[in-house]
Amino acid sequence: MFSQFVDFIDSHSVLILGFGREGRSTYDIIRRHLPDKEIGISDIREIDISDPHVKTYSGKNYLECMKNYEVVIKTPGVSFSDFIVPKNIILTSQTDLFLHYSDCLCVGVTGTKGKTIVSSLIYDMLKRDGKSACLIGNIGLPVLDTLEDGEPDIAVIEMSSHQLEFTTASPHIAVLTNIFPEHLEHHSGYNGYVASKMNIVRHQASDDYFICGADKSYDLYCDFANVPSTVIKIASDISGYESIYTAFEQNSSLIGDHNLKNAFMAACAARLLGVSEESITRSIMEFKGVSHRLEYVGTNNDIDFYDDSTATIPQATIAGMEAIEDLDTLIFGGMSVGIDYAEFENYLFRCKARNLIGLPDTGRIICSNLANRGCKKNLILAEDMESAIESAFSLTEKGKSCLMSPAASSYNVYKDFEHKGNHFRDLVLKHK
Repeated sequence: MFSQFVDFIDSHSVLILGFGREGRSTYDIIRRHLPDKEIGISDIREIDISDPHVKTYSGKNYLECMKNYEVVIKTPGVSFSDFIVPKNIILTSQTDLFLHYSDCLCVGVTGTKGKTIVSSLIYDMLKRDGKSACLIGNIGLPVLDTLEDGEPDIAVIEMSSHQLEFTTASPHIAVLTNIFPEHLEHHSGYNGYVASKMNIVRHQASDDYFICGADKSYDLYCDFANVPSTVIKIASDISGYESIYTAFEQNSSLIGDHNLKNAFMAACAARLLGVSEESITRSIMEFKGVSHRLEYVGTNNDIDFYDDSTATIPQATIAGMEAIEDLDTLIFGGMSVGIDYAEFENYLFRCKARNLIGLPDTGRIICSNLANRGCKKNLILAEDMESAIESAFSLTEKGKSCLMSPAASSYNVYKDFEHKGNHFRDLVLKHK
């Protein structure tokens, strides 16, 4: 792969657009192979780099320099919502370059929610079966970072809508967990978001595979992308997945119907890759889950606490609430990004949780709306996570559970969902 990648970079004028984790990864790789290559780096923030062969661009007009380059390697966080991309440039990304040039058999996993669980399960199944594999992408490892010393046989790639936005190649096996409205401001609306997600399958061939759900919405997605590959639809029916269901029931770290479907999807992909049934079931039985995704934090004062800080949309929060049978308290809320909460309010009005603790901003608004509607639950307008935890310990019935699941972005207070989840965990475990 790398000889082709290096030749491609060396034969064009190149701009790295965005200088976060992935942008720096791209720069480091280019420099190791082409130490004197003249390149550009552009970011809205000031760029701190000492390299005589780099021209930097920053500030509010940082996108304008794109027209000066033949190849623009875009990082996921850069948005073109208010900018017209110049014609006659090659707009690519690490994900796109990997799909084009890697010799790995690629398995791509995307979805609004569930993609980390599914990609992690597939990777675990492969490793248990003794297969050569890596787990890269949106899970936290830029796709080009680990491949210079030799590629594995199989690459499992977690793919966000941002990473798929401008890809012009698709993996051999594509998995779509679900699609709900999210990141709409980045993609200029829901249709743009769906279009980006469906790039995971749009460029497949007839001998490739697309694993997705079984309800009618997936038919629409397939029609939208004119899917050319073999489509495998995963329903909630356990027929053909009896051993997977049995293994799932024995794992207390994987709970909820949504995670059962995730397990079925991972098992389907693993079977296509030749993984033994024993390795698949053992992986599901022993899988420890993923941090901040309906994660059991611990028991304090005879109350079980769960962290689901990745649940940044109402549908994910509802799935988590349904998965915890003895749920008594929900802590929720965060930054508003234009989500319609009408159906979520209706669900909370009749949900099994007795205590609803709303964090700024959306949680407090929703709790106020519920109070105005005459909701009889304990509705707490928390000032911050500290006061929310105090209320949770005070109100939650002993022997029952408290779930922190925002149904909103975390960026109004925290740098990301991990920051929010870790703060929740620390407060719960330190509480006396």
